[in-house]
Amino acid sequence: MAEHLEELARLADTAGAQIVGEVTQQLNRPDPGSYLGKGKLEELKVRIEETNATLVIFDDQLSPAQGRNIELALGKRVMDRAELILDIFATRARSSEARMQVELAQLEYTLPRLTRMWTHLEKFRGGIGMRGPGETQLETDRRLINNRIKLLKGRLEEVQRSREVQRQTRRDLFKASLVGYTNSGKSSILRSLAQAKEVHVEDRLFATLDPLTREVDLGEHNRVLLTDTVGFIRKLPHDLVASFRATLEETRDADLLLHVIDASHVVWHEHREVVNGVLEELGVASKPVLHVFNKIDRLDQESLVALQERIAYLLPNSVFVSAEAEDGLEPLRRSLLAAVRELRPVAELRLSISNGRMMAEIHRSGEVIEQRSDGDEMVVRARLDPATLGRLRSQGVGVNGEQ
Repeated sequence: MAEHLEELARLADTAGAQIVGEVTQQLNRPDPGSYLGKGKLEELKVRIEETNATLVIFDDQLSPAQGRNIELALGKRVMDRAELILDIFATRARSSEARMQVELAQLEYTLPRLTRMWTHLEKFRGGIGMRGPGETQLETDRRLINNRIKLLKGRLEEVQRSREVQRQTRRDLFKASLVGYTNSGKSSILRSLAQAKEVHVEDRLFATLDPLTREVDLGEHNRVLLTDTVGFIRKLPHDLVASFRATLEETRDADLLLHVIDASHVVWHEHREVVNGVLEELGVASKPVLHVFNKIDRLDQESLVALQERIAYLLPNSVFVSAEAEDGLEPLRRSLLAAVRELRPVAELRLSISNGRMMAEIHRSGEVIEQRSDGDEMVVRARLDPATLGRLRSQGVGVNGEQ
């Protein structure tokens, strides 16, 4: 509970709010009308007066009726966790695509809550055979919002089709996607591996909203396209996941998911479950996954050894790294190299000894392991992706002994 409220406080801080107090209540189930019990609601009202609070944030998502009733009881603006996250995304969206995605999620969140926003017109509610201005405005707003939702969904479908075209042009390269809880260090890993100083890194929640792809040279003619994706968080609004689906499509096309976990966080195991749940919702839970325990530089040696022993049984397909320490990402680099080689089997190629153009392409596109002459032929053992092998076959190169 304490860790959850600390995270809520960090979200509020990210959004620009100042925390002046907190109130908790243990309930078997929330009150359907006001979420909190009557007595606790009165206690909250007193705390608001004592602290001069202007905003109340709930750690759960409130139903439209609950939000409306609480605002009427407290006389203050009420925001739930989902709306707070949407607000943060709105302030951090930079690209036109991210802004469209956030706006879509905000509109879908707002639509069922319009009545609550028009409570100041309740006294004008119409009687039989007539409609008051409040009701008329609600109908107008609903129509405008539905039209805008339809427009945004159409534009995002166009973005999705454009992304698919882009993905088709890079089918030959091994692709890995960084996924994980927000602030687990995904952007730092991308920045360090790709040696890309332009990659934005910030020790705050949701520093990255737009997917960013960079090519990483693993050595020995092996490359990987590495994509950073938006971080996940506990109780991530469903509308937000749905609207960011086009962005997260990168995970569907990945050959390998790199699930980045903050090893120094006290509830990393809970964060892992949250990410697994979102991956399940996206339909990519069956993808190959390498668990990347990051920020080990923040652990003392005893804690690190204990964690490694535990993970050896729980998640054997894991590496322990630090994006901050020198050579701290070498275990991840080696694992990526092994994954690339697994998808690029060794093949024996035979071509004319005078075919310098083909030989140059083999060296450029693959990892040459051995090269020798056999009469008027050149025999080459190399790791090449399936598309390159097919292209070489079509141009008369003999391909044998794939391993």
